[in-house]
Amino acid sequence: MPDFMNNCTFFVGPTLQGIEPLKHLRLDVTCLPPVRRGDVEALTSQSPPGHLVIVDGIFHQFPSVGHIELRTALKKGWRVWGLCSMGAIRACEMRDLGMRGYGTVYERFVQDEDFTDDEVALLHGPAHPYPSITEPLIHMRFALDDLVTRGGLSRREAAAVVEHLSRLWFGYRTLALLRQLVLECRPQMETGIVDTWLANFEPFRIKSWDLWKFLQERPWQKRD
Repeated sequence: MPDFMNNCTFFVGPTLQGIEPLKHLRLDVTCLPPVRRGDVEALTSQSPPGHLVIVDGIFHQFPSVGHIELRTALKKGWRVWGLCSMGAIRACEMRDLGMRGYGTVYERFVQDEDFTDDEVALLHGPAHPYPSITEPLIHMRFALDDLVTRGGLSRREAAAVVEHLSRLWFGYRTLALLRQLVLECRPQMETGIVDTWLANFEPFRIKSWDLWKFLQERPWQKRD
């Protein structure tokens, strides 16, 4: 029997930002760069079965990780998890084929058929630590919900901002643009309030929070 307890490989990149990796990733965990087409096939053809966790993936510069290679990994005895970003997308698509999903982002894909892949997409640097250049739309949604709760925007105004952002290529979705759109909705709002809100954006990065919780819970160590 494969030792599922001590063999776990993560494909992860920008979602790891803001997390103290050395605090959570132990010797039984291997981290590889964001997955792209062929990476899973290469790994599973050279290593004995274990746990495979897809977090981040490439889909703009190179072909994205394929369903066939993930299904082949499952057939070989690998337990494949998906969360946060590309992983959540594939886990939703393959949830009836044995791939396991985790977290808020995954549940959003499962529950909302209109939730599109580009909601989790962002531009980032090409190498570790893969610094973010833009912000995923799902993070902006959570941030705008918070601003509505605070009374800074109405629900209609927040929906208009989301609608504007959703029509854009994900590479244009920056916090600077979000700031501009909010102030256009509420020109009377003090810029300092918006700047403070954006300076404390970390709680809205739900992709990273999903990963943090996954690392805390370590569900791959729990036997079925």
